[in-house]
Amino acid sequence: MLPPIASRFVAGESPESAIDHARELNQRNVSVILNLLGEHYDEREPAEADAAAYRDLVDRIDEAGLSACISIKPSQLGLDLGGDAFRELVTDIVDHAAARDVFVWIDMEDHTTTDVTLDVYEDLARKHDGGVGVCVQANLERTREDIERLADVPGKVRFVKGAYDEPKSIAHKEKSRVDEAYRDLLAYAFEHFEGGIAVGSHDPAMIDYATDLHDEYGTDFEIQMLMGVREDAQYDLVDRGYEVWQYAPYGDKWFSYFYRRVRERKENLLFALRAVLGR
Repeated sequence: MLPPIASRFVAGESPESAIDHARELNQRNVSVILNLLGEHYDEREPAEADAAAYRDLVDRIDEAGLSACISIKPSQLGLDLGGDAFRELVTDIVDHAAARDVFVWIDMEDHTTTDVTLDVYEDLARKHDGGVGVCVQANLERTREDIERLADVPGKVRFVKGAYDEPKSIAHKEKSRVDEAYRDLLAYAFEHFEGGIAVGSHDPAMIDYATDLHDEYGTDFEIQMLMGVREDAQYDLVDRGYEVWQYAPYGDKWFSYFYRRVRERKENLLFALRAVLGR
């Protein structure tokens, strides 16, 4: 059972609880990206099981008529078994979702997964004329070239700063340099993309920068934030007329995800402590 202390960051352990969470957020005009927790499978059976769970989740989203989509991790869906297994399982999910008009995001993991993830994304986005998105990370030096490649792909791109501890030889390590790279990527995207930009950030300065770029270029975009992080800001942005999506994980593999969240930000740790103390 999911303890109350973790429920701020995780939408329950079951698909039913995830759908209920999405339904509640939709009532506040916030759309939801659902992610089944799990990663780095070295056997095909659990990867296939999670692929089946995602197809079932797509059916539930479709049947409920929700403003919701799904987000999948490459290492959860066979990437550690080889690129062919990953491509096969992701293609099955995206084909299933496309038939039901449910969007699929492909998360980005560490730099060793970038090439195969982008290749599969581009093929599927062109196959379905959209309907799928991918994440790119500002801390990687290669990302500017990657988004130039993706500018004419008919999908969506989520821009994040990057959470993986990448080698200094290929990544920006200083926060100021990552922020500079993030702004550069957004500026390029708003100028050259026709739409499909997702600003995956809780940083008010980056969100303000994106809104300024939108005012300048008129390019459509959305804002994506994590469940449990700056939720008041999410509602405020909706009230201001922006499209907001909340990334909400669920499932029984919640402990490691919750642990990462409380380590990332002081506010999250303080919230957890208050929950433990009953205050």
